[in-house]
Amino acid sequence: MLCKQGCDLLLKTGQLSLASVCLILGIMLAVQFRTTEDLRSSVHFQRAEDLTQRLIKVEKERNDLQNQILELRQAASDHSTAAQQLEAIKQEAGLVPLQGKGVIVTVDDTKPTAPASSKKPNIFLIKDEDLLKVLNELRAAGAEAISINNQRLIASSEIRTAGDHISVNNTSMAAPFEIKAIGDPATLENSLKMRGGIVETMQFWNIQVSVKQQDEIEIPAYKGSFRFHYAQPVKEESK
Repeated sequence: MLCKQGCDLLLKTGQLSLASVCLILGIMLAVQFRTTEDLRSSVHFQRAEDLTQRLIKVEKERNDLQNQILELRQAASDHSTAAQQLEAIKQEAGLVPLQGKGVIVTVDDTKPTAPASSKKPNIFLIKDEDLLKVLNELRAAGAEAISINNQRLIASSEIRTAGDHISVNNTSMAAPFEIKAIGDPATLENSLKMRGGIVETMQFWNIQVSVKQQDEIEIPAYKGSFRFHYAQPVKEESK
């Protein structure tokens, strides 16, 4: 009887121990599973946060590149405007060849024999003042570019009598003089041929003058040099 009770007690004790071990093992498995799930959630969260940071960085780089593109386009536009202004300045300064409609004025001596009583036979020759009067009329009539015998006239060009010749841009030349002027052809011609004007006056002195309108005239660029020995740019004072 005692042996049977001992065996039952031992059996119950073993079952209790086994149950305790199973319970502990179950708790451990549950804790481990929960921990694994927490780790997985933490990893997903960290990855999402990392991707968010990368997206913000990429968007910033994109915005920076867009700003650079806008700046480059603006710079290109400013450069184009500056180039156009520079080209306009070169045209006005006579540094580039030009073409357009206008007139060609030919001025030539008739080479008449001076009267025997005349002591000044050169009075019938073309002088610098004759050419200057033609040029002034053309400029007043709106000529945009002028040349004499393919010598481009600019603000510093000189026209003066040098013996039997006339010097233009330090280039000696003689008649006939071919003056090309770009502008409105009708206006330029009328300014020269008005009653009592320069053409009528020169013809009175037996100087041959012809004015022809042209649809296409080419005027070369100024070939001389600019020299400033005494003149200097004025420095603007900062306000």
